Amino acid sequence: MTTTHPTRYRAAAAASGTVKYVSLVIGALVTLIPLSVLFIASFKTSSEFGQTGPFDLPANWFNLDNYIEAFNKGGMVEGFLNTTIILLFSLAGTIVIGTMAAYAIDRFQFRGKRLVVALFLIATLIPGVTSQVATFQIINGLGLYNSMAALILLFMGTDIVSIYIFIQFMQSIPTSIDEAAMLDGANRWTIYWRVILPLLRPAIATVVIVKGIAIYNEFYLPFLYWPSEGVISTSLFRFKGPFGAHWETIAAGTVLVIVPTLIAFVLLQRFIYRGLATGAVK
Repeated sequence: MTTTHPTRYRAAAAASGTVKYVSLVIGALVTLIPLSVLFIASFKTSSEFGQTGPFDLPANWFNLDNYIEAFNKGGMVEGFLNTTIILLFSLAGTIVIGTMAAYAIDRFQFRGKRLVVALFLIATLIPGVTSQVATFQIINGLGLYNSMAALILLFMGTDIVSIYIFIQFMQSIPTSIDEAAMLDGANRWTIYWRVILPLLRPAIATVVIVKGIAIYNEFYLPFLYWPSEGVISTSLFRFKGPFGAHWETIAAGTVLVIVPTLIAFVLLQRFIYRGLATGAVK
């Protein structure tokens, strides 16, 4: 019987650690270099942006003209306000619709239940852009085109992934809790509102964080269905004209857009990882 020399194990462990840290460094550089270029460009003047390289530092780090212009002419304040309203209503609707759908699918037995679940799965496999013609006709037929209500309706009704997250958590809640509540005289609505919904708080936190960031970064739907007004993603597009673009102002506006998302992710990252991992295990 042969034994492997201990140095081989140490060499393999060292190589594995080296590969791990090198890959982490490369990933960090790939992420940080574009953000650094963007941050530097946000403090440059128009002439500096055109005459200097991407890594050349600006002459004045206290030049906030681009940020002021982004707020005043770019409508960033209006964009933040509109985005906040859309986020509040869309997330509230997603939570209500998603938890109710998950409760009905998991707790009730009805004909065609497997077909409904299969249709949900098929819907996740169909690219959203392929159904935009039909979606646009429906929104236009309802008289909601070019309104905030169109975006709220679309964000509430096109998130099958959230329903699956709620279903995964729902399956971890024993049905004996429902039966005990029914013995105490509670109806289905009371069980859902007072028992099930509070127990779904980890799933709700996960959906709010993940979908909130997705809505915050969405450009296509606001640009198509609400062209007369702006959210934070479409407000940056106003700096692009037929003869060019104010890239230094766009850079400043992009930094303003990134900061709230970055702060939210840093503060809530443990809830994102915990919620996704718990949902996967359950």
